[in-house]
Amino acid sequence: MCLGIAGEIVELVPGEPDLALVDVNGATRRINIGLLEPDEVIPGAWVLIHLGFALSPISEDEAKASLAFLEACGPEGAQDQGHQEGNVQVR
Repeated sequence: MCLGIAGEIVELVPGEPDLALVDVNGATRRINIGLLEPDEVIPGAWVLIHLGFALSPISEDEAKASLAFLEACGPEGAQDQGHQEGNVQVR
């Protein structure tokens, strides 16, 4: 199972056409945007990020729902869903 995290593009990195800064739930990260079309990569756009790569654009509603779900899970929620730290169990 893979986990993608929603992030909002804050700015494109000058001189680095495949890099952008994104806000991921209040933390700024540098990600690779080379897999996206140029018109999808603008400040304010939301993307799905996996292992430091923007995989696809997503809507703001999808992004906020995803972030809210992950926040609601927290450590206790993850265990309630059959997950244990360091070992994922699927019920």
